[in-house]
Amino acid sequence: FFYLSLRPHVSLWAPVSKLSMSADCAKVTIKITLTSDPKLPFKVFKVPETAPFTALIKYAAEEFKQNAATSAVISNDGVGINPAQTAGEVFLKYGGDLRLIPRDRVG
Repeated sequence: FFYLSLRPHVSLWAPVSKLSMSADCAKVTIKITLTSDPKLPFKVFKVPETAPFTALIKYAAEEFKQNAATSAVISNDGVGINPAQTAGEVFLKYGGDLRLIPRDRVG
């Protein structure tokens, strides 16, 4: 039994995830606003829905020149968000409009 492969380096029997994972990965768009600044600057991030939310928080805090370890993220309704989730889970639970609060403003 043999099979025909149109591309010599890719087997027709290879798992689909290896062939198209990077091209077809679902993404979510999340807007994060820095609430400590009176001008309310924001940045829009488009990340894979499987990305850890902690990584997004760290990157967003660095973009706003804030300390990620001492920052919190809340929804527009004021609900605190547990960072131990994926970006897709956060998007489904809280929507795509979030707020970053530095520690000196928390509590």
